[in-house]
Amino acid sequence: MALTETECLRLISEAAVPGMALAIIRDGRLNGYVCCGTRSAQARATVDKDTVFDAASLSKTVFAHAVLQLVDQGYLSLDVPLGDYLPHYVPGDDRVSSITARHVLSHSGGLPNWRNSDVPLKTYFQPGERFSYSGEGFLYLQKAIEAITGEKLHVLAERLVLQPFEMTRSSYIWNWSFDRNRAYPHDAFGRPALGGKPGEGNAAWSLQTTVTDFARFLLSVLDGSRLQPETAQAWLRPHIDIHRPGIQNLASTEGEVATGVAWGLGWGLEPAEGNFFHCGDNGAFKAFTIGSMQSQNALVCFLNGASGLSIMPELVAAAFMPGDRASLAWLDYGRHDSPTRRLLHTARAQGVEAAWPAIETANLKEEELVWIAQGLTAAGRDEDGLWLRAQIKERQPASTVHNS
Repeated sequence: MALTETECLRLISEAAVPGMALAIIRDGRLNGYVCCGTRSAQARATVDKDTVFDAASLSKTVFAHAVLQLVDQGYLSLDVPLGDYLPHYVPGDDRVSSITARHVLSHSGGLPNWRNSDVPLKTYFQPGERFSYSGEGFLYLQKAIEAITGEKLHVLAERLVLQPFEMTRSSYIWNWSFDRNRAYPHDAFGRPALGGKPGEGNAAWSLQTTVTDFARFLLSVLDGSRLQPETAQAWLRPHIDIHRPGIQNLASTEGEVATGVAWGLGWGLEPAEGNFFHCGDNGAFKAFTIGSMQSQNALVCFLNGASGLSIMPELVAAAFMPGDRASLAWLDYGRHDSPTRRLLHTARAQGVEAAWPAIETANLKEEELVWIAQGLTAAGRDEDGLWLRAQIKERQPASTVHNS
């Protein structure tokens, strides 16, 4: 596939994503942009290279760069417990105080991704024992860094990364000038969704940026700017291998799988290919970036729809490297051309009763059938959605129907 605007428009249309912005770097130089679609499904303002998107978890890579600069400058050590800088962060859990910056940046600190009523904030395994992706870990390190430097995250990031790399339309808190050219969030069916304008910086997710600015950051990653040479090598070297599917692995489980993925100090890695990568998922905003120190090639892509990562395998294969990527297989986002999505398209085009024989023989899971019903309702086909829900209910065991 040639990565043309026409082809990208086809992909985002199939994924029900209003717009995307992508930058390509080849041989250590900016090769160009592919920006297409709209900033909002309710308006026709087009996405361009200066449109502001949620960077989502790509925020972590920029923060990691700032942390490593502070390590180089002697403000902290990668292996000193964060409890030495910020005591009693989680009262009653002594293991939390033993978590280091190295543990946080390699997602091996033992904290959950995000706390909730079912998953309280505590360590779930001994720090350093295994990989389990943790936004909470990055927030802990952020608070420790703020205590060490006396600066809030957004000020620190501006001083150490955003201003030096000329990322002029980027910030960890909302800048009202972004309103003139911002992307708006959309759900999995392309409908407008709720978004936010962060007033408090969060190292794990709150960066607002453009594809132009993040491409500048990627160029700096490739040339090791503002890091000592050994630090620039260390953050893209595996610090922990990943032997389990899924990003969060709080519980101890037997058996290991070959994922082909490891983690460095702020970056996911494909060690066999020598690639670094990171995914971003703020729900209705998606992002992905991947690069290679050896080839000096990289890309970054921002999308303003919840199904954005469903087209990433094709985009990455066309713009970066042909073939399947271990990173995307491990992340395991459904493809835009999956049977479920194709059946939804068929049901919308032909009507659900006409599509039902194909749906029924596809042996879909109940949640996949419900998703198709939701998609029909989202498209304004309320009667079709209700009809399919009735079929789903008929297929349930009697006890399940009775208890629902």
